[in-house]
Amino acid sequence: MSDSPHQFLQPPGWKRAKGYANGVVAEGRTVYLGGMIGWNGQQQFETDDFVGQFRQCLQNIVDVLAEAGAGPEHLVRLTWYVTSRDEYLENLAGIGQAYREVIGRHFPAMAVVQVVALMEARAKVEIEATAVVP
Repeated sequence: MSDSPHQFLQPPGWKRAKGYANGVVAEGRTVYLGGMIGWNGQQQFETDDFVGQFRQCLQNIVDVLAEAGAGPEHLVRLTWYVTSRDEYLENLAGIGQAYREVIGRHFPAMAVVQVVALMEARAKVEIEATAVVP
């Protein structure tokens, strides 16, 4: 699935998960990231576009991981909170492109949940992340 140091869990006979892993086995130093939203490091939104905010969320994750000596390949879990299921589904191509450009072809265990709102009124997506550095 990727060049990750982790083991991805794919039970025999199960249809392969697309864009995420069913589970991940990891050993090492655990890095927990709070919810990242689509604003920049100065806490300013540069766009109200869903894909633009999503890309910024991912870049924020990569930037914070770097502070721990980690990279996208160390991610084991992502939980996405989106304010609109429809907007998410309408933007799957752009989401996939942004993901590959920022994270690469590393697909950890993931969940996507629609929520009524996020704490920052302009935020359309928030992503929590967990990484394990061997």
